[in-house]
Amino acid sequence: MKLTIEAGANPTIFNRFGGTALIPAAEHGYVENVRELLEHTNVDVNHMNKPGWTALLEAIIYGNGGPRYQETILLLIEHGADVHLADAKGISPLQHAQSREFQAISNILIQAGAK
Repeated sequence: MKLTIEAGANPTIFNRFGGTALIPAAEHGYVENVRELLEHTNVDVNHMNKPGWTALLEAIIYGNGGPRYQETILLLIEHGADVHLADAKGISPLQHAQSREFQAISNILIQAGAK
């Protein structure tokens, strides 16, 4: 990821789901890729893809709630992820985390102001 960015790759180009590189990186809990994108590009942390999910939502919805997803979510929040931005169906990140019984992630979201 770092080398492609240094070589001039554009991480804001949309994939077939209308998402930027940040969304699948967060979906898979690739912490270092998420960090690289957030710290060294102008990728929109709150971009919503065609299914109606942001990087934060995908990290919760597709993740397992474990440490690398917790770290991914912390990074996203530190870089401006909106903890109130619901999906296309109106389900908030906190509601998704609670429905999956991800207590640590729910706590992170609440500490960031989610209700």
